[in-house]
Amino acid sequence: MKLTEANHLEKVHAIFDILNGNKEADLLLKNLNILDVHGETVYQGSLLVYDKRIVAINPDESIIKVKDVFDGQGLYAIPGLIDAHLHFESQLAHPTALAEAMVPCGTTTIFAECLDLLSAAGENGIQAAQDLFKDYDKLPYRLYAFAPGKKTDAAVTRAVLDMEPVIGLGEFEHFTYSSGNEDDFRKASWVRAKGGFMNGHWGVTALSDMILNYLPAIGVSNNHDVWNVNDIEKSIRYGFATQIKFGVGSSEVIKILLRAIVDRKFPTDNFMLCTDNISIERLLKMGHMDWIISLCTEMGINPIKAIKMASYNTARSFHMEDQIGSLTPGRFADIVLTDSLSRINPLYVFKDGELIAKDKKLLKNADIDYSNMKTKGVAGLDDLTPEQLDIVPLEVSEDGTQAKVYLFDVYGRGHAKFYQEVWVPMREGKIVPEYEGEKLSRLSVIQRYADDKRHIISGLFKGVYVDRGAVATFWPAPTPYFVAVGQESEEMCFCVKQVDQYSGACIVTENKTINSVMPLEIYGVMADMTVDELTSSAAAIDAALEELGNRNEGEPVVNKLLSLFISLHRFRFME
Repeated sequence: MKLTEANHLEKVHAIFDILNGNKEADLLLKNLNILDVHGETVYQGSLLVYDKRIVAINPDESIIKVKDVFDGQGLYAIPGLIDAHLHFESQLAHPTALAEAMVPCGTTTIFAECLDLLSAAGENGIQAAQDLFKDYDKLPYRLYAFAPGKKTDAAVTRAVLDMEPVIGLGEFEHFTYSSGNEDDFRKASWVRAKGGFMNGHWGVTALSDMILNYLPAIGVSNNHDVWNVNDIEKSIRYGFATQIKFGVGSSEVIKILLRAIVDRKFPTDNFMLCTDNISIERLLKMGHMDWIISLCTEMGINPIKAIKMASYNTARSFHMEDQIGSLTPGRFADIVLTDSLSRINPLYVFKDGELIAKDKKLLKNADIDYSNMKTKGVAGLDDLTPEQLDIVPLEVSEDGTQAKVYLFDVYGRGHAKFYQEVWVPMREGKIVPEYEGEKLSRLSVIQRYADDKRHIISGLFKGVYVDRGAVATFWPAPTPYFVAVGQESEEMCFCVKQVDQYSGACIVTENKTINSVMPLEIYGVMADMTVDELTSSAAAIDAALEELGNRNEGEPVVNKLLSLFISLHRFRFME
């Protein structure tokens, strides 16, 4: 809400009076080692807070009056951490549940996409956005959002651009913007007219130079899709503020990117840190921006520069360095106290000068009800038969002993290795699910609603393995598809039909009996659950699959399977 001239006059009078000892400030944080992101130094001092903002550093304590004092006990004070690019739906948690897992990690600001949720909502996309953003200012983190640049009708995008806390346009669709899609032209023109931001998307070395020119020329200001040193070099050369993501990339990919920054001596001012996609379980076990800062320092990046990559650099790239990203007068009092700069340990987290998390526990959360966003499932697989899930070879050898099939690798090792065409054994006319001596599961990608012939692609799958039974899940955006993993077509067909009864879910079956269900009833992409409920449900899926022979590592299986849809869409395996 914009302040009137009278409001501003009152505030500048108040700050003057506070600094002259004639009015009480709200909070004094003292005995701190304060990180100065501008000079890249640390100094001993204190911070004075009034009306949610820092109004003084090292105030004269013999003069000032203050309501509360917090003793920092010599801890380091760093700016509240910022995630430069996060998809709301990726962790399956609604905004208040996300807060439970994220804020205790020291994250006080996120820049969030909401395109999959609004795409899943279809004709109700505008209402879904209103419901998602309701009472956003009560959340214990600062939220800046982006209208969908892809996967939704242009009318939805235009309406969302006028909502708070939306500040710009999210990811474009590569296949459309690179071909001159009129809707993309209109979306770009709307956000340009509003003076908003545009998020970049797609591995830059996969684009022609002319398209790389086009994106920054129309106002795209950042890029979060880099996978190797060549991507990084081009991204910064074309003027993109480049976001290093760690939520969807494997540890090997992240380390390749960080090692490239160190080895090539790229100035770290070019870089920000983001998750893109991340699970609640990973937040709870490994951390958020706190963890990636620690990894940066392990890879040889100076700790202060790493912290800037998760705070000041992001604030500056979105022209908000006068609001967030540093511990200086006039900025919001978003402050993290840690006992180390190289291994961030968020012992105390303040937002707007209020203590909101302590010792990795959230102390205050918003009370927002999202249950009205839950939807009922509309079944579409009544006519699906097990035979439709059989693997159809792309090619068969002359002697009939080998077949060429798709081999899909669970997303997390980088897009380059997401799928291959490989030769595998055939016996008695049937595919043997193994490759290079490794036993594998089968994967089927199944269109939910079909007017004529249903689109189905089947192959082998590396990443989730079951000896028996099946697991299936669903993703509605941009088009509704299931994935099913198992060994036998009949069991896979049964399992996916159980998911078909929900708007969204992950289900494990054995012998046509349901073993575990995780419902995702908020437009099929989010769970209306607390963090404890969400993690318990995901753990139950993993436990059920372990009984069937899976040995899971890293992200929960439900997150692994849902992340498949990103690459399935990118490589056009969904119509």
